[in-house]
Amino acid sequence: MPGVQVSAAAGETAYEDSEEGYAAGLRAWDGLPGIPASSGALIRDARGRILVLKPTYKSGWTIPGGVMEANGETPWAACQREVREETGLIVTTGRLVALDTRPAKTRKAMGLRFLFDCGMVSDAQAASITVQASELSEFAFVEPAEALTRLRPAVSRRVAAALAAPHCCYLEDGRPVAGVSADVFVGPGGSVGTSTVAARWC
Repeated sequence: MPGVQVSAAAGETAYEDSEEGYAAGLRAWDGLPGIPASSGALIRDARGRILVLKPTYKSGWTIPGGVMEANGETPWAACQREVREETGLIVTTGRLVALDTRPAKTRKAMGLRFLFDCGMVSDAQAASITVQASELSEFAFVEPAEALTRLRPAVSRRVAAALAAPHCCYLEDGRPVAGVSADVFVGPGGSVGTSTVAARWC
């Protein structure tokens, strides 16, 4: 089961940050264009309420998370780091619940978004949360329906899809894609296959 521990740390950027500068200089070792990616975390309290954060530099609310560092950081490592920096919590286990793509816009590259369910915190852990003062002004645990109204539209769609799906879901701009196969399974001898369940993945 996903788990969360407590740390005294708190540090950097919030989920869905501007990626213009990041994407402009992002190149793979072979010179091919890089794709900016970020990871976010679903964290709940003992009552099933979702942790949301209030950024100081833009409107709306978000969830813990942020841009992956261009030093080989993995999506899961980025999720763990961002949760620790923004809230002081240490997530030790998680489950990938959504992989989303954000469409390219003027001066903004297409982006990948990984969303992990990082489980539940105790009352004591929830009370220990300290938000990153330079980027965040407050946090709250709110019922899922309220979280979806508070979150910025792109994040809200992603979270809503993850909450509704029994499996990890593939999304484009927060929306399921018709015809996308999903359920990965391992067969005899280690062979890997997929089912044909539309708009589900993993």
